[in-house]
Amino acid sequence: MKKNFDSVVIGSGVAGRGAASSLAAAGKKVAIVEEDLWGGTCPNRGCDPKKVLLSAVEARDAALQLKEKGLHTVPEVNWPDLMAFKETFTRPVPEQTKDSLQSSGVTTFFGNASFTPKQTLQVNEDELEAEQFIIATGARPSFLDIEGKEHFLTSNDFLTLPEMPKTITFVGGGYIAFEFAAIANAAGAEVHLIQHNDRPLKAFDKELVDLLMKQLEAKGVNFHLNIEITKITAAENGFVITDDSDFQLNSDLVFCTTGRIPNTEALHLENVGVEYDKKGILVNGYLQTSNAAIFALGDVLSKKQPKLTPVSSFEADYLVSHLTEKQSEPIAYPSIPTMVFSGPKLTQVGVTAETAADNPNDYELSTIDATKWFSYSRTNEPISTVKIITDKKTGLLVGAACLNNEADELINYFSRMIDQKMSAEELSKKVFAYPTIASDLSYFYS
Repeated sequence: MKKNFDSVVIGSGVAGRGAASSLAAAGKKVAIVEEDLWGGTCPNRGCDPKKVLLSAVEARDAALQLKEKGLHTVPEVNWPDLMAFKETFTRPVPEQTKDSLQSSGVTTFFGNASFTPKQTLQVNEDELEAEQFIIATGARPSFLDIEGKEHFLTSNDFLTLPEMPKTITFVGGGYIAFEFAAIANAAGAEVHLIQHNDRPLKAFDKELVDLLMKQLEAKGVNFHLNIEITKITAAENGFVITDDSDFQLNSDLVFCTTGRIPNTEALHLENVGVEYDKKGILVNGYLQTSNAAIFALGDVLSKKQPKLTPVSSFEADYLVSHLTEKQSEPIAYPSIPTMVFSGPKLTQVGVTAETAADNPNDYELSTIDATKWFSYSRTNEPISTVKIITDKKTGLLVGAACLNNEADELINYFSRMIDQKMSAEELSKKVFAYPTIASDLSYFYS
């Protein structure tokens, strides 16, 4: 049956849901299609449930740091109880998301969506026509193509583990691996992380990554670098992981954490002339694809910006403004902080320390050991290192990287200062509550 709309959105994650609801609020006739969980990855099997599990890591680390300094015991993580707590957040999401969309006037469809040569969208028995289509299908975990790859589990499986195994292995050295390694370690598992080269977390400052690895190693996480595994074999008790040389590791569970790939195949983009590459769909500065009637946003894009939930939200807001003729300029991204929620946390924003070191005539790089500062020593944090990058001509802050337990809060302050082009003099005139992380800002940037 043919059905006509002003806009049809494919995918109900943060980008698709935001675009659909806002377009409906602007008076458009809108439909949205979902083939999996309403709400998408982030609230169901991504950043939100992960952060709930990390709350136990943070609580345990805080107690561990103050052991014999006022606290005498360190709590143990009860994994089944923690997972049950996590479920209180994730279980309601699909129904709440669908209800919210429908109450905002969006027509919902459930099923696989694929474009036809007639430039319509087929969803089960329905054929959807629209002035504009918006692709927001996100991404999914990738798999290494090795012998025994069917034994791999993914991030989706980790976030629904009923019990934490005795031994757990993560293959891949990205932020997901580091975050899950910290969680599993705090939950009492023997943790192994295998990386094919010597540069895990390659998008982050190498010196700070090395320091983070030392902190995790001190807690018991085992790193195996320069190991290119080629085979996973099922054994009587778990699995055996091997390479083409003499590496061998036994593990109860093996997770592939080598990144994510865009969800494009089922869309049949070739039917409507939408161009894409292995990283995702190609768009111009208006988030418009090679087909003028089709737009794309979120993690399905091929882009240089980090594929993060707040970036997807930003793109949705922009696209709605553009399609409702409130914005005629190309999208302009602000400073985007990136983060590893590990133990401690690692963050960065703006110009990197590597870029600053390669361009000494343009940038000033300062590395600050703040471990003994009151904000960090009062909780006995084992490390607090911050890198500050300023522009030599203007003196303005243009980049920062942080490694400590408060890095998530600190990096947001730095991001705002960069976007506002706040000078050190302007910062010195601000009054912050003391003692807080904010009251330390002028010591970092002066």
